[in-house]
Amino acid sequence: MRKPRNRRRRSRAVLAGLTAAAVLGVTGCDAVGGDAPSPSGSGERRASPTPTPDWDTTPRSIAAVGDSITRGFDACTVLSDCPEVSWATGSSPEVDSLAVRLLGRSRAASHSWNYAVTGARMADLPGQMARAAARRPELVTVMAGANDACRASADAMTPVADFRADFADALRTLRRSAPKAQVYVASVPNLMRLWSQGRTSPLGRQVWKLGICPSMLGDAEALDAAARLRRSTVHQRVEAYNRVLREVCAKDRYCRFDGGAVFEYRFGVAQLSQWDWFHPSVDGQARLAEIAYRTVTARETPS
Repeated sequence: MRKPRNRRRRSRAVLAGLTAAAVLGVTGCDAVGGDAPSPSGSGERRASPTPTPDWDTTPRSIAAVGDSITRGFDACTVLSDCPEVSWATGSSPEVDSLAVRLLGRSRAASHSWNYAVTGARMADLPGQMARAAARRPELVTVMAGANDACRASADAMTPVADFRADFADALRTLRRSAPKAQVYVASVPNLMRLWSQGRTSPLGRQVWKLGICPSMLGDAEALDAAARLRRSTVHQRVEAYNRVLREVCAKDRYCRFDGGAVFEYRFGVAQLSQWDWFHPSVDGQARLAEIAYRTVTARETPS
């Protein structure tokens, strides 16, 4: 009988901490999605792989930009970044980050840098990219866009035209200082998949009520027409963002999009944070590292 009491105490502690954070305005809104096939947007596939000119599958230094996913937010402790488990540059052997897989553990410690910021949107990427470019990295990883969809309402989401302009500006910023740096771009996760996974958890629903991605996760149990339309609108915006990432990246000689792999990956409960049922867990970070490594080391651009 002691284990149930312990779980109740732990649940109350988690909710208390998250409530305090909500009062202070700490949100960290971004997410991980799944690999259920999508009929449009990032789920679309080209007929055949396309060679990437001059792509080097063995870069010797890595810089990461993006949001809380790349910072390992809520993966280790509640309401905290945990960059050591970052899929891109982390040192944890439980994750085997992209940097560790490409550079080796010792070199990764001195030749990888994480400039991602929890809560960042695409508009923040040019500034991050300028800091990354100063390192003259051979590879830059990009994972951003979930916070552009995770707003107070569907109407508050970043317009697609602005998202496109900000991403293009970020790449131009990089090119001014690092004209031949390679860029790996991860697709925006499937937020609809995340909602479908977490909505069955009573504690998860309580945590979401504190303000985590309200455009998708608000009123998580509601299945009326208005709620379905709101979630569908957010889902379609995520698909539009992924089309932008694909199209803008395709115009850059040294850019490689993941082909929608992160969007399509079927993240389950084990891959989500035990603190918020939203950000990747340590296991989820490892899955992101696998996707990135497979994309970066492939001989051809993913279809």
